Amino acid sequence: MPPRVLLADDHEVVRQALKALLERHGFQVVGVAADGRAAVDAACRLRPDVAVLDVAMPLLNGVDAARELCRMSPATRVILLTALEDAHFVPEALQAGVRGFVMKSQGIDDLEDAIRTVQRGGLYVSPGVSQGFIDAVTGAHANSGGPLSPRERQVLQLVAEGKSSKQIADLLQISVKTAEFHRGRVMDKLDIHDTAGLVRYAIREGLITP
Repeated sequence: MPPRVLLADDHEVVRQALKALLERHGFQVVGVAADGRAAVDAACRLRPDVAVLDVAMPLLNGVDAARELCRMSPATRVILLTALEDAHFVPEALQAGVRGFVMKSQGIDDLEDAIRTVQRGGLYVSPGVSQGFIDAVTGAHANSGGPLSPRERQVLQLVAEGKSSKQIADLLQISVKTAEFHRGRVMDKLDIHDTAGLVRYAIREGLITP
């Protein structure tokens, strides 16, 4: 039976192209999602064998989506689609449960190999990656996650995307007061006390794209 795959990317053309290519090569694409939050919801509903997530997605980035997905659908193996500049995410991604890292510059054969490898329980990293990426995967860089907790990172991303405290509360299913508390904690921890500064920080960290 072919692996059941969930695809998540915020670009429609990428989702459709990957879906068509994987299905042409015998994989069963059971769902697609346009943001990290939708990816988690779809994984809980569809229980795919493998979820392929882009790192940079709205509402919930790939790393934080992977953390929630692995907690709520533990049988699903997660692969991140990454670029070379995403290497600093790798230690945290591994802690979140990610089992595969596929470079966006590689061909569809690379993604196929990754899906089969992680489904069998292995760890997959695209060939030809930078030494920095390899060092991160093998644990040479022990620091991960930065000063913020996973919840604070989610709040930071949503603030940087222009969401209000009420919208953040609704998306995260918390109270407005709690959302404002997390926002204040983010500002205090980063010593950044304006929204523009938070946006710049989120861009530098790869949580959102400019």
